[in-house]
Formats: sequence, C-alpha cells, structure tokens
Amino acid sequence: MRAGCYTAIITPFTKTSVDYDGLEQLIKFQIQNGITGILAVGTTGESPTLNWNEHNRVIQEVAKNSKTECDCIAGTGSNNTNETLLATEHAVAAGVDAVLLVDPYYNGPSSLEIRKEYVEPVARQFPSIQVIPYVIPGRTGAQLLPEDLAILAQNFKNVRTVKEATGDLNNMKQTRKCCGTDYIILSGDDGLTLDMMTDPEINATGAISVLSNIAPKALTDMIKLLIQKKTTEAEKIFTALSPLFDLVTVKTMEKTTYGDVTCRARNPLAVKTLMNILGMPSGPCRRPLGKMTHNGIEKVLSAVRQVQADNPEVLAPIADFFNVDIDERINTSKYWESLSYQSY
Repeated sequence: MRAGCYTAIITPFTKTSVDYDGLEQLIKFQIQNGITGILAVGTTGESPTLNWNEHNRVIQEVAKNSKTECDCIAGTGSNNTNETLLATEHAVAAGVDAVLLVDPYYNGPSSLEIRKEYVEPVARQFPSIQVIPYVIPGRTGAQLLPEDLAILAQNFKNVRTVKEATGDLNNMKQTRKCCGTDYIILSGDDGLTLDMMTDPEINATGAISVLSNIAPKALTDMIKLLIQKKTTEAEKIFTALSPLFDLVTVKTMEKTTYGDVTCRARNPLAVKTLMNILGMPSGPCRRPLGKMTHNGIEKVLSAVRQVQADNPEVLAPIADFFNVDIDERINTSKYWESLSYQSY
C-alpha cells in the first residue's frame, strides 16, 4: 500500500436502507480533498449490521467511484474464514486494491490460528491484491502478534501492511523490529498518528482514519507533511484537529434512578452524529447502535465549536462541497434535537 491517509468511510443510511446516493457524494468529497484511499465497510462503516448484499454493493460502489482517483480497500474480515473468503472473492471481482481483515472476534483464536487459519488462506487464494491485517484487540478480544505478522510478511508478498489499533506503542515497536524497515504500518487511531509517524522505532507511514470523514484535507495534509519530515508544520494541523480526536469514543456520566453510570458512545456514533449536524450524508446508525445522550451531544458540539472558532479552515471544505453554513448549523438546536435520547 502507498503511504498516506485512507478514510474508513461511514455507511450513510436512510431509516430502512443504505443511502447509496449519499455514499457517492461522500466518496466525491473525499476525492476532491486529496485522500489517498477509501476503506469500505470497516468498523466505521458499520459492517456488523450490513447484510451481505448490502456489504457487497457498498464495496462495489466505493470501488466504482474511486477507480483511477484513489485506492480502494474493502473490509472483508469476519470471525468465519469461509465467509471472509467469499467476501474477498466478491471484493476482488469489484476491483479493489486491497482487503482489510479484522482479527476474528468473539470466538477468539490464538495469534497462531489467526495466521494459519485466517490470513494465510486469503493471501494464498488472492495473490493479486494486498491483504491488510487489522489488529484491534479492544474490539475483537483477539490479537495477531508482531511475530506472526513477520512470518506472514516473509511468506507472502501481498501481506506487508498492518492497520495498527492496539493503542500499545511497545507492540508497534515490536512490529517494526520483527517486520523490518520496509514493512508498512498504518495508524488505526487518529490521536496516535503523529506519535506513530514521528517515533523512529515505529515509523508509521500513514493512517486509516475515522476523522477524515469530516476533515479529509486537514488529515491528508498533516500526513503528507509527516512523510516529508516537516514535523513542526504537521504538529500545527494536529493541534487544530485535536478537539475532534475524543469523538471516536465519547464517555459521559449519566444519572439514573439507581445511581450514576458511565455511558460510552463508540465509533461511529459520535462521528455520524456530527456529520448529521453539519449537513453531510449520514443518517442514523443501525441498531444496536442508537443515539447519543444529551451530555454526549454537548461534548460533540463543544469540540466542533472549538475547531470552528480556532481553525475554521478545517471544516471549510464541508461548507464548500455540501453548501452549508457551518456556524449556523453548530449553533442552531434544530439540527441536533432529534439526535439524542430524551432521557437515560
């Protein structure tokens, strides 16, 4: 894979189906703002709630609309290798450049099993495309270890990239140590991208980003500067974006009849909520994801208002492409009144 910024694109929904027209607009928005590539139906794309017909069509639409403009990655991983092989076969036929294989969730195979019984069969059957393991133990309860990534890279020319979302810098350093200098590490955590790309023991070369759904130009510019070793300029963009980094997971304390509880709105709920507020194609999340709390909405609004006040250039591409007034939308309650639960 190329160094750069890849957007893990959301899947926009109507109340009952995928909004394919909205998806096309989001793809065009990404391309216009210089994105390196687009990941279809990853976690951010709510892949667990898509049926296989929807899953396959979203990949087709992203591949078709990104062709010749940017790279296309398809999320084809699951906790069932046979399903993954079928999904990958369809993605290859659709013309994608790579597939992303999340570690198998729930049934929790060992790293050895993930390598031998999951990644290797895909890499062997589809040698013409890149296969990218996606390591995110916080969601999957399983982890492909650096040592097994190195064995895969040694045995398969098409498995030489990882999406790293462990949040563990020492694990990333071990990946670099095991896999060598030419192995591609992509950040799977927006807030760690700067550290991962500037730490010589990690030397990541880009990111698969959630927040580039909202700020593709800013994140692409930041990553280009980091690749060019222009760290000071990149840090300025990172600082401008930093209020948004907490939106990947929004934690609030909520009062109930039985006491206070922690409520956690996980990706992509907060990002899609903000996209709705900003007037971008998004629609609701699919059940069992639902809505944010009032306190959660306030955190989203606080973050976006700070960015707009201090660095309006970050959101300017949204205003230009979707013909919306950012200030009006983030300060007018009608745009978010229906996006939160009325009570806990």
